[in-house]
Amino acid sequence: MSSIKHVAIIMDGNGRWASRRFRPRIWGHVRGSSVVSDIVKAADDQGLKALTLYAFSTENWSRPLDEVSTLFRLLKKFLLKEKQRILINNIKFKVIGEVQNLPQETIELIKEVELLTVNATGLHLTFAFNYGGRAEIVRATNSFFESNPNKAMTEDDLSSALYRPETGDVDLMIRTGGEQRISNFMLWQMAYAELYFTPTKWPDFTPTEFKKIIERVSIRERRFGNVNSQTALGQSLEKAELNKSVYGKGANL
Repeated sequence: MSSIKHVAIIMDGNGRWASRRFRPRIWGHVRGSSVVSDIVKAADDQGLKALTLYAFSTENWSRPLDEVSTLFRLLKKFLLKEKQRILINNIKFKVIGEVQNLPQETIELIKEVELLTVNATGLHLTFAFNYGGRAEIVRATNSFFESNPNKAMTEDDLSSALYRPETGDVDLMIRTGGEQRISNFMLWQMAYAELYFTPTKWPDFTPTEFKKIIERVSIRERRFGNVNSQTALGQSLEKAELNKSVYGKGANL
C-alpha cells in the first residue's frame, strides 16, 4: 500500500504554455482549468486521503487585472460545473486562504459547496486561493494566542490552528512547469514532504503522469530523520561484534 496519502500540487506553466502557442496567457489558464477535474478523479481513484491544489497565491495580485479576473471566473465556473460530481463522489471540499477578498457571489458559492460536503467522508479536496504559507502560519499563531494568551504553543497547537488541520502533513508536493521552488505553499505542512518537479506545463499534465509520479515516489524510503533499515541492521551487527571483542564470546549488551 502506498504511503502517499496527501498530495499537494502547484499548478504552474499555464501562461508559458499559452505564450509558446502565440496565445494570450488567459487562454492557458482556461485550458489548464479543464485539467483539474481529471486530476481530482485520478486522486480519488488512487485512494488518496487529500489533494490540495495551489490555484492563486497572495503574490498573484501583481498580475494583470484581466488575468486575475479570469482566475476568479474559472474558480466559480469549476464549482458550478463540478458541484454535482463532488457530491456524488463523497468529496469533502474546502477553499483555504483569504477568501474574503474574492467576489461576493464566488464566496457564497464556496460556502454552499463546503456546507453541502461538510459530512463527506471521501477525498479531501482543497483549493488554495489567495493563499500564502507564511500568512497561514501567522494567522494560526495569532488565532492560538488570542484564545490561549497564557499558554506556550506546541507544534500540535499550531497544526490544529491551520486552515485545514484534518488533512495533515503533505506526503508529496508536485510542481508542474519546470520551476523548482515551493513558492510559499503549505510551508508548515511540507516539512517532510517528498518534492517532485516536472517540466510538463499544467495544461499538458495528465492522470497518467500523475499516477506514475505517485508510483515513483512511493518507492522512495522516507526516513523522517532516522537511518534506513539497512543502516540500522549494519549498526546492530557492528555493535554485536564490538561487544564480543570487548566482553567475550556470547556477549550481547
